[in-house]
Amino acid sequence: MAHGRLGWGIPDQVTARPVGRPIGRDPIAALRAVAFYLERERAETYRVKAYRSAAERLAELDPDEVATRARTGTLTDLKGVGKKTAAVVTEVLDGGTSATLAELEARHTEPVGGGAAIRAALRGDCHTHSTWSDGGSDVLEMARTARDLGHEWMVLTDHSENLTVANGLTPERRRRQFDVIAEVNEELAPFRLLRGIEVDILEDGDIDAPDDLLDELDFVVASVHSKLRAPSELMTARMIAGVSHPLVDVLGHCTGRLVTGGRGTRPPSTFDAEAVFDACIENGVAVEINSRPERLDPPRDLLRQALAAGCEFVVDTDAHAPGQLDWQPYGCERAEECEVPIDRIVNTRSAADLAAWRTRGQ
Repeated sequence: MAHGRLGWGIPDQVTARPVGRPIGRDPIAALRAVAFYLERERAETYRVKAYRSAAERLAELDPDEVATRARTGTLTDLKGVGKKTAAVVTEVLDGGTSATLAELEARHTEPVGGGAAIRAALRGDCHTHSTWSDGGSDVLEMARTARDLGHEWMVLTDHSENLTVANGLTPERRRRQFDVIAEVNEELAPFRLLRGIEVDILEDGDIDAPDDLLDELDFVVASVHSKLRAPSELMTARMIAGVSHPLVDVLGHCTGRLVTGGRGTRPPSTFDAEAVFDACIENGVAVEINSRPERLDPPRDLLRQALAAGCEFVVDTDAHAPGQLDWQPYGCERAEECEVPIDRIVNTRSAADLAAWRTRGQ
């Protein structure tokens, strides 16, 4: 079984693309691989955090010290390293793998969904989050995983400032994040991390980010996050106004529904889909096929309606953790079921072609 270029334990069968060298006896890579698989199967956050925290703590140490502590049984003396994570480290150093990692790998030999032809054509992910807003991992970890999953690029779209519950970024914080993105691009080249944002479409249809900031970004996803049960006519006007903003590229999770998961369920918002999709076409805005298992948005009937109307699409993960970046097959499967042509999916394009697409109509 082949693994990620940085040894994260991401198998070829999952990525559908060859991605490099094995973990070998790298305990930090093994801990990250365990966290990746747990995220992929939607494990409890505290379980994932245990492995990622241990990986971060051990990465601060000299490898010889890690090996010595494993041999002497003192790994658990370190803050952030518990019995289970220490066992993974010790087993990997002794034999190249661990029982925990082997069990997870055995459960994850197949993609999470179908749509293999579409997934193989995707070159990036347009909707992702990091610890700068409400994500669970830092920017480098997210970008590195996207690269090891076979992507050429990824857009980092942490939330805008109106969504305070998600630690949305002010313009000042967003510009500080640009420096981090530049550092990641230098480290991971030729992979490219693009500067993006997920803005709120406010109740009056305005976007909660100034145009001068949006002008500095590579990609803009616009979503409704509040008053989701508003009357249809109000929601329709709000969404049309949002996608009519000249710097918006994608309409995110258009119905706002939740079909499963820890947050419970939520019915889809009601709006005049024909009018909204016509506005997307008129303004060159793509409709997101959101791959998160609790969203799977839009529903199939609306996806087919958007397709018939002539919309373009992006298949995004809306990932808030590295393992969630491998959820794209959920969206690919729905796109395939609804017969979405590959040439209508924007993120099958290179970063350069994506930039060219953004200039449409301007």
